[in-house]
Amino acid sequence: MIDDSPLLLTLELAGIFVFAISGALVAVRKQLDVFGVLVLAGTTGLGGGFLRDVLIDATPPKALADWRYLLVPVVAGLITFVFHPALGRLERVVNIFDAAGLGLFCVTGALKALDYGLGPVPAALMGMVTGIGGGMARDLLAGRVPVIFSSELYATPALAGAAWAVFAHEQGWALAFVALPGLVICFGWRVLAILRNWRAPIASGSPSV
Repeated sequence: MIDDSPLLLTLELAGIFVFAISGALVAVRKQLDVFGVLVLAGTTGLGGGFLRDVLIDATPPKALADWRYLLVPVVAGLITFVFHPALGRLERVVNIFDAAGLGLFCVTGALKALDYGLGPVPAALMGMVTGIGGGMARDLLAGRVPVIFSSELYATPALAGAAWAVFAHEQGWALAFVALPGLVICFGWRVLAILRNWRAPIASGSPSV
């Protein structure tokens, strides 16, 4: 199974780590205690994968079945709790971490969905959900409007990366040529959107109805 691939496991744990850092930083900025920091780190790092596993009936979710999935966000949360002054000054670096997590998760989510029998289109959508799910949960718990609803290009790069992974997998290409370009597509698009301030269109005129 693709799900047992060491490359896929490495990508997923790396995604959990970088997403957990971004969640922990949000908690620090909200002046939460160490428990709150760990909760937001875990929610951000594990939320998307947890939601994916439940939706595709991959139970129990990996976050509950493999101790490594729980250890990684705890370590990331504690590192952030201790070294947040340095990390907090690197706002752009944190955004890069988040973009990397998005790219990693959209690919692993799509491939796992394929592994569990979903078709190409649902698998691509599931990859997007895996990428954005943890961040949405983080923002809701922190009392913020989720990033994907604030016109930032976030979900679209995730869908593009997942779509590539699905397409390449359907062509029967080696896993490295399936996963890594999909990661680069999502990550590159998201980073360019941050640097160039690209935004999704919003309704024009007065918002009153």
